Amino acid sequence: EGARPLLVEIQALTSRTVPLLSLLSAFVFTVQMFNVPLPGGTTGHAVGATLIAIVLGPWAAIIGVTVVLVIQALFFGDGGLLALGANVFNMAVVASFVGFGAYRLFSLGAGPSSARRVVAAALAGYLAMQAAALVTAVELGLQPLLFRAADGTPLYAPYGLEIAIPAMMGPHLLVGGLVEAVITGGVI
Repeated sequence: EGARPLLVEIQALTSRTVPLLSLLSAFVFTVQMFNVPLPGGTTGHAVGATLIAIVLGPWAAIIGVTVVLVIQALFFGDGGLLALGANVFNMAVVASFVGFGAYRLFSLGAGPSSARRVVAAALAGYLAMQAAALVTAVELGLQPLLFRAADGTPLYAPYGLEIAIPAMMGPHLLVGGLVEAVITGGVI
């Protein structure tokens, strides 16, 4: 297995795995469209980056999840165009690499049909969701420090890190991560 250069990964993707990436991306698109009620009156959704990263690698997962996020932003207004860059970074890049790395770590030495791989996938999905949520919380929590109007009021997100981190992490630790773990482990 080992680390493969990006060029090899892209060549492998174009030569033999595009149909599988398309299928997994369609599944992730569908899963992301189902919002789960979260504490505090908001909703969340599964990401699916870990699932694609386990099957095809993190680079393919970044491509697949990015395509999903672009389609959702353009055709459904989900996530929005102005937040697309942050959403891609958080859900495609961060979640893919954290999920892939966690799965590789937790499944180290497990046989191909080992039940430990299912548990590793579920744990990896859970951790990837937490990492993406934490990065999002930090991005939102830094806004009042970085961008202020002339009168000192925050221009974009009004809450600092002390509110943004607990507000994002609580629901994702209790609900969102569990949904992601069930979906990722269940498919694997």
